[in-house]
Amino acid sequence: MKKKAKKEKRKFSPILTIAFITLIIMIMSLLFSILGIEGQKTILVNGNLETSLVTVKNIFTKEGFNFFIGDAVLNFTLFEPLVILIVSLIGISIGEASGLFKAIFSPLKKLNLTTMTFLTLLISLISGILGELAYVIFLPLVGVIYKYANKNSMLGICTAFLGITVGFGTNFIYDYDTYLLGTMTQASAIADVDKNFIYHLLSTEFIMVASTLLICILGTFIINHFLAPKFKKKAVAKDDLEISKKALRISAIVFVLCVLLTVYMIIPGLPGSGLLLDRSKDEYVAQLLGTNSPFRNGIIYLSTIIIMICSYIYGRISKNFKDNYSYGIGLSKGFSDLGYLFVLMFFTSQMVAILSWTNLGEVIATRLISFMSSLQISGIPLILSMFIVIILIGIFIPSTVTKWELAAPTLIPLFMRSNITPNFTQFLFQAADGIGKCITPLFIYFIIAIGIVEKYNEDETHKVTIFGTLRKFMPSVLLFMCLWILILIGWYVIGLPIGPSTYPTL
Repeated sequence: MKKKAKKEKRKFSPILTIAFITLIIMIMSLLFSILGIEGQKTILVNGNLETSLVTVKNIFTKEGFNFFIGDAVLNFTLFEPLVILIVSLIGISIGEASGLFKAIFSPLKKLNLTTMTFLTLLISLISGILGELAYVIFLPLVGVIYKYANKNSMLGICTAFLGITVGFGTNFIYDYDTYLLGTMTQASAIADVDKNFIYHLLSTEFIMVASTLLICILGTFIINHFLAPKFKKKAVAKDDLEISKKALRISAIVFVLCVLLTVYMIIPGLPGSGLLLDRSKDEYVAQLLGTNSPFRNGIIYLSTIIIMICSYIYGRISKNFKDNYSYGIGLSKGFSDLGYLFVLMFFTSQMVAILSWTNLGEVIATRLISFMSSLQISGIPLILSMFIVIILIGIFIPSTVTKWELAAPTLIPLFMRSNITPNFTQFLFQAADGIGKCITPLFIYFIIAIGIVEKYNEDETHKVTIFGTLRKFMPSVLLFMCLWILILIGWYVIGLPIGPSTYPTL
């Protein structure tokens, strides 16, 4: 007798999964409200620590129903990741349609998977200087890069996502998030423990550089041995686009000129320069990447314009564009398989908005922080406890700044009284923050990664699901977590300087 075929595991569409998670959030808001589960939030107000009560708002009320129905369209239209992703995809679409990307990335076929993974992780970590903008720029682009390199685009997107996320708190140089968190770290230290404390942006430079290199080197081993085997099928680029060396040379010259002009506009102090800087800020990183910086707010648009110009030149010279009409069509070519992603983002925008409205994440976070601060521990147990607590909070509140606003006023004084410097505490937070973002479906850019991966899924038997992707990620994420813990504990025990004249302990 023939053996019965194994029953296929039931798999849920990401859209249904998001809807289900949203329903759970709504039910939890009801239960927390009925049971009176609250949190005590300590925040900084005008340099002083103030504690207030945080309660969960029940979505199953008249006010909640009005928000759920009345603000649904508004939540989607104000969903910033959607807009910047569309602008980014216009540039990537035309770069691909013109044949420019094929000419640039086809030579990468010569690279083996180990080298490709290392370079992807390295560029992912470096791109993290742009903050969350790195996701919308690099994730769609790496899919194209892997396609022309005859590697699996799905693997490339997952590698890039893990690289940006795991390395979110580290790099070769500090970013705007480090600056923003540093201001809160300094204010928390001054308000409760040391009125003379000053947070220096280079205070964690040594540990940042070392951890960046370790994540790239050891991360390559982790990805190739624990993630890559789950994506066996390689993508083979098939098109009739011409590769023209002449067109590539001219496009490269124009690209360099555009980049030099952009760089000139972000250098302060030169005649007519600094047009893209926010001059109201003192620190250069805030001028360049602050909330009101023209460069930060326009980097996606600026990049798209540059790619559009270079692609037009390449496409016309190489004859890949027969006329202006084909160029116009090329601007939308990359959107053909992404309708599913936009539907995903609609449901994600509702989920995120409801979670924020109910205060559910904030209450859970404050209770976890209060629990940790009540523990009578110090040293390594305290470091490990914070690492785990921040990961747990990150499941419900992916936003780095929001988490630190809640955690810094309590944790910075707690660690200082345990003889651990605020600088090391902030770096510890950033490391744990990256791990937490890797494993939560509430993180917007995780959902975006799911949607882009689905674009390159040509295997009908392989369904891209949220929990299926998390299962694929989990072994790699756990190993990255262990790597981070070893780096942090090792640095703390040995007592190496984490930056110029700064150590883990006071």
